Amino acid sequence: MTPDLDTKDRCFRALIIWGNLVIACCGIALMAMCIFFISDRGGLYVLVYATGNDSIWRGAWIGLFTGFALFCTSILGMHAIVVSKRNILLAYILLMVIIYAFEVASAITAATHKDWFVPDLFLKQMLQNYNKPLPDNLPSTQDQIYVINRVTETWNRFMTESKCCGVYGPEDWVKYESHFRQQNTDADYPWPRQCCQQDAMGAISHLDACKIGVSPFLHAQGCYDYIAGPLIRHGFGVSWFGFAILCWTFFVILGVIFHYTQLDF
Repeated sequence: MTPDLDTKDRCFRALIIWGNLVIACCGIALMAMCIFFISDRGGLYVLVYATGNDSIWRGAWIGLFTGFALFCTSILGMHAIVVSKRNILLAYILLMVIIYAFEVASAITAATHKDWFVPDLFLKQMLQNYNKPLPDNLPSTQDQIYVINRVTETWNRFMTESKCCGVYGPEDWVKYESHFRQQNTDADYPWPRQCCQQDAMGAISHLDACKIGVSPFLHAQGCYDYIAGPLIRHGFGVSWFGFAILCWTFFVILGVIFHYTQLDF
């Protein structure tokens, strides 16, 4: 090999080593994003779980796995490029192709599933599960009990903390049939107490005004934006960051394959 070709080879190897270093950093960042999403700091998982489709959480778990795998495999790739052994490079290429396929699945799941979060989806599970009487035939209904209790707790927390009511607004509790409506008359509580304005001590400011819907004693805004907004933003971040990693990784893999073909058997 001539000195000029040797210099080009070293520069090319340095380039794909740097490319793998970027992949390692992206893998760590992807792991952090997915951990933040999976940790469910906003307590949104149960509302998604109650809809019967929590695929976006599965996509985040796959993203967490692929982030870790990308980090480890890129370290292997840097070592393989330095030693330039065909068997190690081949193992790196095969692993990267497998991880690449998993990350494609994760990114597509996160990108497409956000369109699932329409207002009527959350309205249906709210009306069906909020304040629903607990079933008696235990233990086969433990999952139902979990959903009912957690959905009720989550909606109470959201309506109190975000100062909102229902999905579209307070009229959800009056307009549609629900377990809450079956247990409360319009004269008593047309909507949950959490829809009412509360003072610093957590007591309802003006109960009678809230019952008849007088603003600001009744929260007139719906909770949909507070629920779907974070889910859509997190799903968007995981998906498009994943796609960016895929684009970069594609060219790095091509570079490693080219380097592999230039080595002697």
